[in-house]
Amino acid sequence: MELVRQARSNPLAWWWSFLTLVSGANIAAWFMLYREFHNSPLGSATSPSDTQSMLVLCAAYVFGCAFRSVLPRADVQRICLFNTWLSSVMIGRTVATIAEVCFAAQWVIIMNQLGRMTGADTTVNAAVLILPLIVVAECFSWYAVLTKNFLLNAIENSLWAVAFFIIAIGLCRLLPEFNGPVRIALLIAIVGIAGYLAFLVTIDVPMYLGRWRAGLAEGSRLLGIIEGLRDVSTRWVVTHDIEHWKGEIAWMSLYFSAAVWASLALCVVYSLDSHLPQYRTEAATASAPSPAGPQRTAIRLPKRRPQNSDNPP
Repeated sequence: MELVRQARSNPLAWWWSFLTLVSGANIAAWFMLYREFHNSPLGSATSPSDTQSMLVLCAAYVFGCAFRSVLPRADVQRICLFNTWLSSVMIGRTVATIAEVCFAAQWVIIMNQLGRMTGADTTVNAAVLILPLIVVAECFSWYAVLTKNFLLNAIENSLWAVAFFIIAIGLCRLLPEFNGPVRIALLIAIVGIAGYLAFLVTIDVPMYLGRWRAGLAEGSRLLGIIEGLRDVSTRWVVTHDIEHWKGEIAWMSLYFSAAVWASLALCVVYSLDSHLPQYRTEAATASAPSPAGPQRTAIRLPKRRPQNSDNPP
């Protein structure tokens, strides 16, 4: 590959090597989880089919991100690193959509699991909102790619920010319910989400808004839906110019590494369902409803003296 031959002189080659190496490690980690879950009984209350579903969702995200790492592309600009039909924007955007919806579904399942375990209605209600928000965000993403309108990318990423802000609220509600390593894990997740939100608000969304304004100033023509479908299916521009990619490097590097690690971690948390109650706080355990339901207090009524049938009342 030409990019590999340029490794010494082109920083893009180093970046692509980093993405490829991380993706290979992520795939190896998924296979380790798969083997562990199938060969070692974890004593989980979840059924094998439930764990299998989480593994499938995780696989869609891990392998989808690996595909996009090995063959990176910037969808609206129609640029890619390698000249192959697999670099088609249509293929890349389809893989991304499936992977991102599966990742959102993982969060829904985990928040339902923890929310129902602790009786935290806030967390359960938050979980209901996540998947619809991400599906709407994916629609904006597709519309942005087809029309080449960066404003829609800004809306898409704003919806991701709203979804993860809701997730953070649900996780904060769980903090009083757990102690020990589970509380530490929740804190790490909340801090990670806070960092992600800061990145979206200060870097990612402003970047797309800046591109949209620049396009308006230059009089860039937007595409129609049909024209856009033909364009994303047939046109990709190979470029190894760092100037064309520098706006994509930061978010792609974080997305294809840290976000994938989060997906793998969600799989592990879900599989440990039966181990989580031992880390409940004493107050939370004491206030938890009994599995048999609320106890009923028997009310004793005074006994009536039997009447003699020979005497009138």
